[in-house]
Amino acid sequence: MLESIVGDHFDYNAWIILPLIIFFSRICDVSLGTIRHVFISKGFRKIVPVLGFFEVLIWIIVVAQVMKNLNNWACYLAWAGGFATGTFVGLWIEEKLALGLQVIRIITNQNCDELMAALKQENHGITVVDAQGAIGPVKMIFTIIKRKNVKDVALMIRKYNPTAFYSVEEIKNTSQGVFTENSNYGFNSIRQMFPSRKGK
Repeated sequence: MLESIVGDHFDYNAWIILPLIIFFSRICDVSLGTIRHVFISKGFRKIVPVLGFFEVLIWIIVVAQVMKNLNNWACYLAWAGGFATGTFVGLWIEEKLALGLQVIRIITNQNCDELMAALKQENHGITVVDAQGAIGPVKMIFTIIKRKNVKDVALMIRKYNPTAFYSVEEIKNTSQGVFTENSNYGFNSIRQMFPSRKGK
């Protein structure tokens, strides 16, 4: 094995090109796997088999190449490195897609008229409930927004009610309501390609 590395006839295909192919292929299939799991959690089940097909196709091709080169330790390093990098890339893509809806619950004992007005101005639907907190009456404001708008709403809260408590929670689906204009929850193009079947 050492002779093939340091000898007069260095095998570039075996020790450089093949490991690089394995490395980048693993990035692709692991990234697809991460995105596939995200789509499953968001309810886009019709696109999941397509992603799964290409994910497994890439994986089996890469495995075949590794099995043909069991004495090549560079392939093992490329396999592990591609998996680690693919995990990072998949999470980065998922963060950039910012798919889904989230509900923000805001609890405050201060005047929140300006905050509610700001939310309405951005066309975020809100529900306000009078409640009793540990130290007196409070207002609870509920709003369901696109995931990519969470940071903007958090900035509004800090601007108009900096002492307010708020929590953010993932939700899977909604029916009716008031939402940011042209939102479609960030799914419009995907839904057109793979429309969901309505329940009976």
